[in-house]
Amino acid sequence: METLVATVLIVVVFMISSMILNDVFSNTIKNNTGEIDAHLNELKYLYKHEKLTVPYQDDFMDWHIYIVPTHEKGSNTIVFEAIHSNTHKTITKTVRANQK
Repeated sequence: METLVATVLIVVVFMISSMILNDVFSNTIKNNTGEIDAHLNELKYLYKHEKLTVPYQDDFMDWHIYIVPTHEKGSNTIVFEAIHSNTHKTITKTVRANQK
């Protein structure tokens, strides 16, 4: 009887730990924004070297990318915004506008 109780307890502990690890791994995958950050940095590079015209709109994997000029705090800036189509997570980067 003691062996059966110990076995059940061990199985319960393993089930709980596997559910916790599964949740941690899935959150890590959902929150991984490395690829879109690299793509936004590439777009910023292209804009700074006048290879990209604004306004600009594109799709990259599951992300919708918008690049628009704005006027904030007395200076012209360019806003690079990426919105995930499933999770609606938003990543925003800004740079000063090129002076022509």
